[in-house]
Amino acid sequence: MTAQLDHTPATDHFRSGLLFAIGSALAFGMSGPLAKSLMEAGWTPTAAVTARLAAGALAMAVFATVVRPGWVREACRHAKTVIAYGFAPIAGAQLCYYNAVSHLSVGVALLLEYTSPLLVVGWLWATTRRRPGNLVLGGVGLAIVGIMAVLDVFAGAHVNLVGVAWGLGAAVCAACYFLMSDKVSTDDGDGLDPVTLAAAGLVVGAVTVGTLGVTGIMPLTFTANDAVIAGWTTSWIVPVVLLALIPTAIAYTLGIMGIARLRPRFASLVGLAEVLFAVLAAWALLGEAMTPMQAIGGFVVLAGLALARLGDRTEKVAQASFPETPVDPPHVEQSIRRS
Repeated sequence: MTAQLDHTPATDHFRSGLLFAIGSALAFGMSGPLAKSLMEAGWTPTAAVTARLAAGALAMAVFATVVRPGWVREACRHAKTVIAYGFAPIAGAQLCYYNAVSHLSVGVALLLEYTSPLLVVGWLWATTRRRPGNLVLGGVGLAIVGIMAVLDVFAGAHVNLVGVAWGLGAAVCAACYFLMSDKVSTDDGDGLDPVTLAAAGLVVGAVTVGTLGVTGIMPLTFTANDAVIAGWTTSWIVPVVLLALIPTAIAYTLGIMGIARLRPRFASLVGLAEVLFAVLAAWALLGEAMTPMQAIGGFVVLAGLALARLGDRTEKVAQASFPETPVDPPHVEQSIRRS
């Protein structure tokens, strides 16, 4: 009976976490095409990020107030985590990526940002002093190769050192996203709730980016020009609202909930699926069709994820590093008595 208590929650957490993570990747994949419609209408990257985060913060604040009325007090209790999360994974990742795109081809910029799983694996390897298994490392490599095929980065790629620096900065911020989201609570304890972290983090991120623009550190230009989405000319308000809801409020909430239930390095690999969804979104909204090479790359990415998951399941990792790992029998007994 004890073994069943150990195994079932871990299995349930993985399944629900995987669904949340995939949903988050799908939502995040809408960011590029929607933001591109604004930038083609004359917005600067900083303006697009500011609008996205500010509107997303407003939407999440309303949602959090309804489902978790005490979220402001909870955020204040975890102020250091909230500020760090809003500053790096939210504000930093978006600013770095959009600025990388302004110096590099979109493919190269995305590839640089999605080296974040390597950073996650390396960080956990260094801090836990446990070498990832060969299957995990093989899955990482295979997924990266698949991403290169999906993005077709070697077809007319343009490289700029400034853009490379921005892209690597985005990768560092993305790695922080996976590692910091792993610290939230998945139960009703005194931990930081995913909804609270998403809402408060978006507020901090919006203030951070807005401040950079208002002070002139980053160029901040808005226009009232119409935007074009899927060949349809519409008001700039439409992509702003969609950016706020889908790849911001929904994506960050689902992502935090997913990472809290998955091991962070595997969650970071699932996040690579965002590129696949971004390609599909670009095809649907911008008319950019997938090539046979991109389709093959998509299957390679999925194979890498499956291989990394298989490696995760065969490794024996300490509970302190990965909450999914079954606890020791004495702790289980204490948990049963508390329940």
